[in-house]
Amino acid sequence: MERISVFIDGENFLYGVKSINSYYTDFNFDFKKYINHLTKARKLINIYYVIAPLKQNLNPSLYTKQQKLLSRLKKEGINVILCKRTKRDNGDGTQCHKIKEDDIRLALQMQKDAYDNKFDIALLFSGDGDFVPLPEYLAEKGKKMEIAYFEGHTAFTLLRVCNFKASLINKKILNKFFYRESLDN
Repeated sequence: MERISVFIDGENFLYGVKSINSYYTDFNFDFKKYINHLTKARKLINIYYVIAPLKQNLNPSLYTKQQKLLSRLKKEGINVILCKRTKRDNGDGTQCHKIKEDDIRLALQMQKDAYDNKFDIALLFSGDGDFVPLPEYLAEKGKKMEIAYFEGHTAFTLLRVCNFKASLINKKILNKFFYRESLDN
């Protein structure tokens, strides 16, 4: 039985969800159920979710919702890898907060697990072209890489190098795997 590990680029996933409907968020998405759907008939080894925590003082409501999401993911056995969020000047006098280290932390975890022979297939939830070198490394280790991606938010070069399997996440998938009951409690 093939062993599979899942690597979720949390920020990329959120932007993909929002590209389908600006009111959607990842807070109520059932990652575990969707991953089980994608990985059936294979042995699920690990799930990693890489994200930077929101700043509590900037938006207390969103911060609380994200903390509930991260707590739920941890309870479901998903490994949460936290990165940094840094303040940046936009050049017009305004500031924004950008995630730093997320791609490199995800890539390093995938490489480490491949090197330690923990999986046969890596399933990447991202369309970020920065990940294009990963399938090449995995192939050298005798591993395969699949991706789950959002249309219009995926580098074609990544789709090309991940020729094993690709799963499109669209509105139908999102609606099928959103929690129907409120998680605000």
